[in-house]
Amino acid sequence: MASAWLKRRRTLIGVDIGSRSVKLLQFDAARSRVIAAARWDLPPQNGQAPAERDAQIVEALGRAREGRPFKGRGVVFCLGAGNLFVQNLRVAQAAGADLANVVRHEAAGRLPFASDEAEIRFLETADVRQGDSVRREVILLACHRPALERLLGIAEQAQLTPLAVDVEPAALLRCYAKQFRRDDDHQRQVMFVNVGASNTTVLIARGADPMFVKYLDVGGRQLDEAVAKHLRMSLADAAALRRHNGDRRADQRDPEVTRSIAEASRPVLDHLLRELSLCLRYFSVTFRGQPPSQVVFGGGEANPSLIQWVQGRLDLPCELGDPLRVYEKSLPPGRIGQWDVAAGLALKEVK
Repeated sequence: MASAWLKRRRTLIGVDIGSRSVKLLQFDAARSRVIAAARWDLPPQNGQAPAERDAQIVEALGRAREGRPFKGRGVVFCLGAGNLFVQNLRVAQAAGADLANVVRHEAAGRLPFASDEAEIRFLETADVRQGDSVRREVILLACHRPALERLLGIAEQAQLTPLAVDVEPAALLRCYAKQFRRDDDHQRQVMFVNVGASNTTVLIARGADPMFVKYLDVGGRQLDEAVAKHLRMSLADAAALRRHNGDRRADQRDPEVTRSIAEASRPVLDHLLRELSLCLRYFSVTFRGQPPSQVVFGGGEANPSLIQWVQGRLDLPCELGDPLRVYEKSLPPGRIGQWDVAAGLALKEVK
Protein backbone atom coordinates (compact mmCIF):
# COMPACT_ATOMS: atom_id res chain seq x y z
CA MET A 1 0.00 0.00 0.00
CA ALA A 2 2.76 2.44 0.97
CA SER A 3 4.77 1.76 -2.19
CA ALA A 4 1.68 2.26 -4.35
CA TRP A 5 0.98 5.58 -2.63
CA LEU A 6 4.55 6.72 -3.27
CA LYS A 7 4.25 5.88 -6.95
CA ARG A 8 1.12 8.02 -7.22
CA ARG A 9 2.60 10.89 -5.25
CA ARG A 10 3.32 13.95 -7.36
CA THR A 11 6.93 15.11 -7.46
CA LEU A 12 7.69 18.69 -8.41
CA ILE A 13 10.62 20.34 -10.13
CA GLY A 14 12.32 23.09 -8.16
CA VAL A 15 13.21 25.94 -10.53
CA ASP A 16 15.79 28.46 -9.35
CA ILE A 17 16.16 31.34 -11.84
CA GLY A 18 19.25 33.36 -11.05
CA SER A 19 20.98 36.27 -12.73
CA ARG A 20 23.50 33.98 -14.46
CA SER A 21 21.80 30.60 -14.77
CA VAL A 22 18.69 28.53 -14.24
CA LYS A 23 18.88 25.43 -12.07
CA LEU A 24 16.29 22.65 -12.00
CA LEU A 25 16.14 19.77 -9.52
CA GLN A 26 13.64 17.00 -8.83
CA PHE A 27 13.49 14.24 -6.20
CA ASP A 28 11.87 10.85 -6.46
CA ALA A 29 8.47 10.27 -4.85
CA ALA A 30 10.06 9.10 -1.59
CA ARG A 31 12.27 12.20 -1.51
CA SER A 32 15.33 10.08 -0.92
CA ARG A 33 17.05 10.42 -4.29
CA VAL A 34 17.69 13.16 -6.84
CA ILE A 35 16.27 11.84 -10.11
CA ALA A 36 17.25 14.84 -12.24
CA ALA A 37 19.25 18.04 -11.91
CA ALA A 38 20.37 20.49 -14.56
CA ARG A 39 21.94 23.91 -14.83
CA TRP A 40 21.87 26.11 -17.92
CA ASP A 41 23.80 29.36 -18.09
CA LEU A 42 22.06 32.54 -19.23
CA PRO A 43 23.60 35.11 -21.56
CA PRO A 44 25.10 38.14 -19.75
CA GLN A 45 22.61 40.85 -18.93
CA ASN A 46 23.40 43.80 -21.19
CA GLY A 47 20.39 46.02 -20.70
CA GLN A 48 17.97 43.80 -22.62
CA ALA A 49 14.29 44.63 -22.57
CA PRO A 50 12.33 42.48 -20.07
CA ALA A 51 10.63 40.57 -22.89
CA GLU A 52 13.99 39.66 -24.42
CA ARG A 53 15.36 38.51 -21.09
CA ASP A 54 12.24 36.44 -20.46
CA ALA A 55 12.71 34.76 -23.85
CA GLN A 56 16.30 33.85 -22.87
CA ILE A 57 15.05 32.34 -19.60
CA VAL A 58 12.36 30.35 -21.41
CA GLU A 59 14.95 28.97 -23.82
CA ALA A 60 17.28 28.07 -20.94
CA LEU A 61 14.48 26.23 -19.14
CA GLY A 62 13.79 24.21 -22.28
CA ARG A 63 17.47 23.40 -22.83
CA ALA A 64 17.93 22.39 -19.19
CA ARG A 65 15.06 19.88 -19.39
CA GLU A 66 15.97 18.51 -22.80
CA GLY A 67 17.18 14.91 -22.70
CA ARG A 68 17.04 14.69 -18.91
CA PRO A 69 14.72 12.46 -16.86
CA PHE A 70 12.52 15.15 -15.32
CA LYS A 71 8.99 13.86 -14.61
CA GLY A 72 5.95 15.95 -15.49
CA ARG A 73 5.63 19.71 -15.89
CA GLY A 74 4.69 20.67 -12.33
CA VAL A 75 7.17 23.18 -10.91
CA VAL A 76 7.80 25.35 -7.88
CA PHE A 77 9.16 28.76 -8.85
CA CYS A 78 11.03 31.14 -6.60
CA LEU A 79 10.95 34.82 -5.72
CA GLY A 80 14.49 35.97 -4.98
CA ALA A 81 16.30 39.21 -4.24
CA GLY A 82 15.37 40.84 -7.54
CA ASN A 83 11.63 40.48 -6.91
CA LEU A 84 11.34 40.22 -3.14
CA PHE A 85 11.29 42.96 -0.51
CA VAL A 86 12.43 41.56 2.86
CA GLN A 87 12.69 43.33 6.19
CA ASN A 88 12.52 42.47 9.89
CA LEU A 89 9.86 44.62 11.59
CA ARG A 90 8.79 45.27 15.16
CA VAL A 91 5.06 45.83 15.39
CA ALA A 92 2.43 46.10 18.08
CA GLN A 93 1.38 42.82 19.61
CA ALA A 94 -1.69 41.34 17.97
CA ALA A 95 -2.97 38.04 16.66
CA GLY A 96 -4.66 36.63 13.58
CA ALA A 97 -6.28 39.14 11.24
CA ASP A 98 -5.41 42.02 13.58
CA LEU A 99 -1.70 41.25 13.27
CA ALA A 100 -2.00 40.96 9.49
CA ASN A 101 -3.59 44.44 9.38
CA VAL A 102 -0.86 45.88 11.60
CA VAL A 103 1.87 44.43 9.37
CA ARG A 104 0.19 45.65 6.18
CA HIS A 105 -0.17 49.15 7.62
CA GLU A 106 3.48 49.18 8.71
CA ALA A 107 4.61 47.84 5.33
CA ALA A 108 2.80 50.53 3.35
CA GLY A 109 5.37 53.18 4.26
CA ARG A 110 8.37 50.95 3.60
CA LEU A 111 7.69 49.21 0.30
CA PRO A 112 9.44 50.45 -2.86
CA PHE A 113 6.14 50.02 -4.73
CA ALA A 114 2.49 50.83 -4.02
CA SER A 115 1.03 48.63 -1.30
CA ASP A 116 -2.16 48.03 -3.31
CA GLU A 117 0.04 46.47 -6.02
CA ALA A 118 1.82 44.20 -3.57
CA GLU A 119 1.49 40.62 -2.43
CA ILE A 120 2.37 40.82 1.27
CA ARG A 121 3.19 37.93 3.59
CA PHE A 122 4.99 37.77 6.92
CA LEU A 123 6.58 35.28 9.30
CA GLU A 124 6.25 35.66 13.05
CA THR A 125 9.46 35.21 15.02
CA ALA A 126 9.18 36.16 18.71
CA ASP A 127 8.16 38.82 21.21
CA VAL A 128 10.96 41.32 21.81
CA ARG A 129 11.41 44.11 24.32
CA GLN A 130 11.68 47.66 23.04
CA GLY A 131 12.25 50.09 25.88
CA ASP A 132 9.47 49.47 28.42
CA SER A 133 7.15 47.79 25.94
CA VAL A 134 6.98 44.39 24.31
CA ARG A 135 6.64 44.23 20.53
CA ARG A 136 6.23 41.43 18.01
CA GLU A 137 9.13 40.80 15.64
CA VAL A 138 8.05 39.67 12.17
CA ILE A 139 9.79 39.12 8.85
CA LEU A 140 8.02 41.06 6.10
CA LEU A 141 8.00 39.46 2.64
CA ALA A 142 6.50 41.47 -0.20
CA CYS A 143 6.44 41.17 -3.98
CA HIS A 144 5.31 43.65 -6.63
CA ARG A 145 2.39 41.90 -8.35
CA PRO A 146 3.63 42.64 -11.92
CA ALA A 147 6.87 40.80 -11.09
CA LEU A 148 4.86 37.77 -10.01
CA GLU A 149 2.77 37.95 -13.18
CA ARG A 150 5.95 38.12 -15.24
CA LEU A 151 7.24 34.96 -13.56
CA LEU A 152 3.99 33.15 -14.28
CA GLY A 153 4.23 34.33 -17.89
CA ILE A 154 7.65 32.71 -18.17
CA ALA A 155 6.16 29.46 -16.88
CA GLU A 156 3.41 29.58 -19.50
CA GLN A 157 5.86 30.24 -22.33
CA ALA A 158 8.06 27.38 -21.12
CA GLN A 159 4.99 25.09 -21.02
CA LEU A 160 5.43 24.46 -17.29
CA THR A 161 2.71 24.29 -14.65
CA PRO A 162 3.57 26.44 -11.59
CA LEU A 163 1.90 24.70 -8.65
CA ALA A 164 3.52 27.06 -6.14
CA VAL A 165 5.67 30.16 -5.95
CA ASP A 166 7.97 30.12 -2.93
CA VAL A 167 10.38 32.67 -1.46
CA GLU A 168 14.12 32.09 -1.54
CA PRO A 169 14.77 32.25 2.25
CA ALA A 170 12.08 29.63 2.91
CA ALA A 171 13.52 27.30 0.26
CA LEU A 172 17.03 27.77 1.63
CA LEU A 173 15.99 26.86 5.16
CA ARG A 174 13.83 23.94 4.04
CA CYS A 175 16.68 22.23 2.22
CA TYR A 176 18.93 22.27 5.30
CA ALA A 177 16.20 21.66 7.90
CA LYS A 178 15.55 18.34 6.16
CA GLN A 179 18.93 17.23 7.53
CA PHE A 180 18.02 17.91 11.18
CA ARG A 181 18.08 14.52 12.88
CA ARG A 182 18.53 15.17 16.61
CA ASP A 183 16.37 17.08 19.06
CA ASP A 184 19.29 19.44 19.65
CA ASP A 185 19.32 20.35 15.96
CA HIS A 186 15.82 21.81 16.29
CA GLN A 187 16.96 24.17 19.05
CA ARG A 188 20.25 25.31 17.58
CA GLN A 189 20.60 28.75 16.06
CA VAL A 190 22.45 28.76 12.75
CA MET A 191 23.32 31.51 10.29
CA PHE A 192 22.92 30.43 6.66
CA VAL A 193 24.79 32.55 4.12
CA ASN A 194 23.93 31.93 0.47
CA VAL A 195 26.48 33.73 -1.72
CA GLY A 196 25.10 34.00 -5.24
CA ALA A 197 26.07 35.68 -8.46
CA SER A 198 24.54 39.09 -7.67
CA ASN A 199 23.71 39.10 -3.97
CA THR A 200 23.99 37.26 -0.69
CA THR A 201 21.07 35.95 1.36
CA VAL A 202 21.57 35.95 5.13
CA LEU A 203 19.17 33.81 7.15
CA ILE A 204 19.39 33.18 10.89
CA ALA A 205 17.14 30.39 12.13
CA ARG A 206 16.38 28.49 15.30
CA GLY A 207 15.93 24.97 14.07
CA ALA A 208 13.44 25.20 11.20
CA ASP A 209 12.06 28.58 12.35
CA PRO A 210 13.43 31.69 10.59
CA MET A 211 14.32 34.57 12.91
CA PHE A 212 16.11 37.05 10.67
CA VAL A 213 16.49 37.55 6.91
CA LYS A 214 18.45 40.13 4.94
CA TYR A 215 19.75 40.52 1.39
CA LEU A 216 23.24 41.93 0.92
CA ASP A 217 24.42 43.57 -2.29
CA VAL A 218 27.52 41.38 -2.44
CA GLY A 219 28.07 38.45 -4.78
CA GLY A 220 30.14 36.96 -7.55
CA ARG A 221 29.51 39.89 -9.88
CA GLN A 222 31.12 42.34 -7.46
CA LEU A 223 34.09 40.02 -7.00
CA ASP A 224 34.50 39.61 -10.76
CA GLU A 225 34.40 43.39 -11.25
CA ALA A 226 37.05 43.89 -8.55
CA VAL A 227 39.38 41.30 -10.10
CA ALA A 228 38.81 42.67 -13.63
CA LYS A 229 39.69 46.20 -12.50
CA HIS A 230 42.72 45.12 -10.45
CA LEU A 231 44.21 42.91 -13.17
CA ARG A 232 43.01 45.04 -16.12
CA MET A 233 41.22 42.23 -17.88
CA SER A 234 37.72 41.68 -19.25
CA LEU A 235 34.92 40.77 -16.90
CA ALA A 236 34.49 37.36 -18.54
CA ASP A 237 38.21 36.57 -18.16
CA ALA A 238 38.17 37.70 -14.54
CA ALA A 239 35.18 35.47 -13.77
CA ALA A 240 36.86 32.46 -15.40
CA LEU A 241 40.16 33.09 -13.61
CA ARG A 242 38.54 33.47 -10.21
CA ARG A 243 36.35 30.39 -10.57
CA HIS A 244 39.13 28.18 -11.95
CA ASN A 245 41.47 29.20 -9.15
CA GLY A 246 38.86 28.82 -6.42
CA ASP A 247 37.85 25.31 -7.48
CA ARG A 248 41.39 23.92 -7.46
CA ARG A 249 43.00 22.34 -4.41
CA ALA A 250 45.23 24.68 -2.44
CA ASP A 251 48.40 22.81 -3.46
CA GLN A 252 47.48 23.12 -7.16
CA ARG A 253 46.89 26.87 -7.25
CA ASP A 254 49.34 29.30 -8.77
CA PRO A 255 50.57 31.34 -5.75
CA GLU A 256 50.90 34.54 -7.80
CA VAL A 257 47.38 34.25 -9.22
CA THR A 258 45.98 33.45 -5.78
CA ARG A 259 47.70 36.49 -4.26
CA SER A 260 46.43 38.81 -7.02
CA ILE A 261 42.84 37.57 -6.68
CA ALA A 262 43.02 37.92 -2.90
CA GLU A 263 44.28 41.51 -3.15
CA ALA A 264 41.55 42.45 -5.61
CA SER A 265 38.79 40.71 -3.65
CA ARG A 266 39.69 42.04 -0.20
CA PRO A 267 37.53 45.23 -0.27
CA VAL A 268 34.48 43.23 -1.39
CA LEU A 269 35.03 40.50 1.19
CA ASP A 270 35.67 43.10 3.91
CA HIS A 271 32.29 44.62 3.05
CA LEU A 272 30.66 41.17 3.25
CA LEU A 273 32.26 40.56 6.63
CA ARG A 274 31.05 43.90 8.01
CA GLU A 275 27.52 43.18 6.86
CA LEU A 276 27.55 39.69 8.40
CA SER A 277 28.80 41.17 11.67
CA LEU A 278 25.97 43.73 11.64
CA CYS A 279 23.43 40.94 11.07
CA LEU A 280 24.80 39.03 14.04
CA ARG A 281 24.72 42.17 16.20
CA TYR A 282 21.10 42.91 15.26
CA PHE A 283 20.12 39.34 16.08
CA SER A 284 21.87 39.35 19.46
CA VAL A 285 20.44 42.71 20.52
CA THR A 286 16.91 41.97 19.28
CA PHE A 287 16.48 38.48 20.69
CA ARG A 288 18.85 38.86 23.65
CA GLY A 289 20.01 35.29 23.45
CA GLN A 290 22.99 33.26 22.45
CA PRO A 291 24.52 34.02 19.04
CA PRO A 292 24.30 31.38 16.30
CA SER A 293 26.43 28.34 16.98
CA GLN A 294 27.80 28.19 13.44
CA VAL A 295 27.69 29.70 9.96
CA VAL A 296 26.80 27.51 6.95
CA PHE A 297 27.78 28.86 3.54
CA GLY A 298 25.99 27.87 0.35
CA GLY A 299 25.25 29.24 -3.10
CA GLY A 300 27.26 29.07 -6.28
CA GLU A 301 29.98 31.38 -4.96
CA ALA A 302 30.70 29.43 -1.77
CA ASN A 303 34.03 27.60 -1.84
CA PRO A 304 36.70 26.47 0.65
CA SER A 305 38.78 29.63 0.11
CA LEU A 306 35.87 31.84 1.14
CA ILE A 307 35.15 29.70 4.20
CA GLN A 308 38.78 29.85 5.28
CA TRP A 309 38.89 33.63 4.87
CA VAL A 310 35.69 34.26 6.86
CA GLN A 311 36.47 31.64 9.53
CA GLY A 312 39.49 33.55 10.75
CA ARG A 313 37.62 36.86 11.05
CA LEU A 314 34.04 36.15 12.13
CA ASP A 315 34.93 34.28 15.33
CA LEU A 316 32.32 31.59 14.67
CA PRO A 317 32.68 28.06 13.30
CA CYS A 318 32.10 28.17 9.53
CA GLU A 319 31.46 25.32 7.14
CA LEU A 320 30.69 24.75 3.50
CA GLY A 321 27.12 23.46 3.31
CA ASP A 322 26.05 20.37 1.42
CA PRO A 323 22.32 20.75 0.75
CA LEU A 324 22.08 17.24 -0.71
CA ARG A 325 24.15 15.41 1.88
CA VAL A 326 21.38 12.99 2.91
CA TYR A 327 20.23 12.09 -0.61
CA GLU A 328 21.34 9.68 -3.27
CA LYS A 329 22.44 11.84 -6.15
CA SER A 330 24.23 12.16 -9.43
CA LEU A 331 24.81 15.81 -10.25
CA PRO A 332 26.38 17.81 -13.07
CA PRO A 333 29.89 19.11 -12.32
CA GLY A 334 30.08 22.23 -10.17
CA ARG A 335 29.88 23.44 -6.61
CA ILE A 336 27.41 21.52 -4.48
CA GLY A 337 26.15 24.68 -2.75
CA GLN A 338 24.57 25.99 -5.94
CA TRP A 339 21.70 23.48 -5.54
CA ASP A 340 20.44 24.63 -2.13
CA VAL A 341 17.57 26.84 -3.32
CA ALA A 342 16.44 24.46 -6.10
CA ALA A 343 16.47 21.56 -3.61
CA GLY A 344 14.41 23.53 -1.10
CA LEU A 345 11.87 24.40 -3.79
CA ALA A 346 11.58 20.76 -4.88
CA LEU A 347 10.94 19.75 -1.26
CA LYS A 348 8.00 22.10 -0.83
CA GLU A 349 4.77 20.33 0.08
CA VAL A 350 1.97 21.30 -2.31
CA LYS A 351 -1.58 20.05 -1.84
